Amino acid sequence: MVENTTNRPLRVVAVSGSLHAPSKTSVLVSAILDEIAEHQAISRHLIELSDIGPEFAGALTREQVAPSVEEELRRIEEADLLVVASPVYRGSFTGLFKHLFDFVGQYALIDKPVLLAATGGGERHALMLEHQFRPLFGFFQALTLPIGVYASNTDFTEYTLTSDAVKSRVQLAVLRGLPFVHNRDRDRDDVSAYVGAW
Repeated sequence: MVENTTNRPLRVVAVSGSLHAPSKTSVLVSAILDEIAEHQAISRHLIELSDIGPEFAGALTREQVAPSVEEELRRIEEADLLVVASPVYRGSFTGLFKHLFDFVGQYALIDKPVLLAATGGGERHALMLEHQFRPLFGFFQALTLPIGVYASNTDFTEYTLTSDAVKSRVQLAVLRGLPFVHNRDRDRDDVSAYVGAW
């Protein structure tokens, strides 16, 4: 049975696919985490590929990743909610972002709520959320939340998110997404009962 989250903080794990620090992508992720914390008690953990990338970039199997990366993979798999973000690189998420999720268990994210976010040089890259991110997490049978968040370089001043439109989008994505997170245990219990009847 899935652990009930009612009596403990929501475990929110965020992954920033940026290969650089500081990072506009990580700034956007932090804004999303802050907004979630406004509405829900959470324990938050941010995984930045700029930090851990060298520890798994050359690995071909999960058994070859460093122990610190294995710990991060377990956090991803055990999270109540994932927030995933990447800068748009050649029309998609960064290769290192995909490489990390290549090591995630194929069935570890079933029904897990995932809030999608991305940053890019201009508005033309915004469809990456729909054309790249949703299919990836669809493979995992995860529950991608209805609204994703995209921010362009012009939405930041240096490494501060200054766009009111993007801030409103963050608020809307969280407000629309949290009910799915809260209903996750109930829905999975219903599915388990239905499958058990067969």
